[in-house]
Amino acid sequence: MKSIKTFVAVTTLSMMSFGAFAQSISVTGSTLERAEAKIAAQAAEQGASYKITSAQFKNNVHMTAELTR
Repeated sequence: MKSIKTFVAVTTLSMMSFGAFAQSISVTGSTLERAEAKIAAQAAEQGASYKITSAQFKNNVHMTAELTR
């Protein structure tokens, strides 16, 4: 029983530390390439990888991404 509680505690803490870093960022740019370049620069600055979650184009590109380590 004690080992099960320990396993649950370790699993919960490891999930919390991963979720604590996930960060959502938004940028705007005149083209898709420029918006993605801005996201890539912010990710590199923080030592993280990124996943683009949305992109909208009207007069400019509005792009959202999630940074993770």
